[in-house]
Amino acid sequence: MVIILGGSGYVGQAYQQMFRERGIEFVSLARSELDYTDPASLLVYLREMKPKFLINAAGYTGKPNVDACETDKASCLFGNAVLPDRIAEACAEAAVPWGHVSSGCIYTGSRPDGSGFTEEDPPNFTFRQNNCSFYSGTKALGEEILDKYNNVYIWRLRIPFNNEDNPRNYITKLLRYENLLEATNSISHLNEFAAATFACWEKQVPFGTYNITNPGEITTRQMVELIKAADVSDKDFKFFDNEANFMQSAAVAPRSNCTLDSSKLASVGISMTPVTECVQASLKNWQSL
Repeated sequence: MVIILGGSGYVGQAYQQMFRERGIEFVSLARSELDYTDPASLLVYLREMKPKFLINAAGYTGKPNVDACETDKASCLFGNAVLPDRIAEACAEAAVPWGHVSSGCIYTGSRPDGSGFTEEDPPNFTFRQNNCSFYSGTKALGEEILDKYNNVYIWRLRIPFNNEDNPRNYITKLLRYENLLEATNSISHLNEFAAATFACWEKQVPFGTYNITNPGEITTRQMVELIKAADVSDKDFKFFDNEANFMQSAAVAPRSNCTLDSSKLASVGISMTPVTECVQASLKNWQSL
């Protein structure tokens, strides 16, 4: 049996769907049922239920976007840095292995040679560089806190998307935003992310940090061209002149735009569809609300 924390969220629902389709027993634990932010309460529950694995998909991203984290810093810090430590404490005491949904948004840009950041590269979009959004800073803190534990997977998600229209879906955002920022990014197909992360446990790959992104990178303009080619929308896409214009007129917090190297994941036998191919497939099967 698998326990999911944060199962009602965008990522948590993808795990639930996958487990239902595969006939895997799971419990999506709601805070209304048990305050899992209290390590003592969570420990009692884990000892009673004896799960084989736990997934933490809980966290604070802000709605409609990370700008909201700038005005609710206490909730953001708790959800992304304090809570993971409390879960880790309970899981360590109960000897329950687990996985933590982190974020690739703790990086900006790419490596000096233009390649994507690996799991060995120190994050460069954090409080330590004083250049990040509050959200990215807290996600980086969460990873630092978990570094002392040896029974956890840290899974880095980046800009989730799939074929289902949703305010959290990157494709939906491109379709709805009035103006777009040209940038280059690694992105993660939501359902492939859920499958790849759980495969870490199924295959018993070494604990540690994994970039869970579709191989390759993609620009905003390339995404727009794929949307046009798929005839998903007749929208007249418009772009900001530059990042300074974007920050001045449409954003509060600086954004992470970065590329990640997912070869570590591939090296343990877990593959994801190349990014352009995966976006094309999602658009081909696009389901509007």
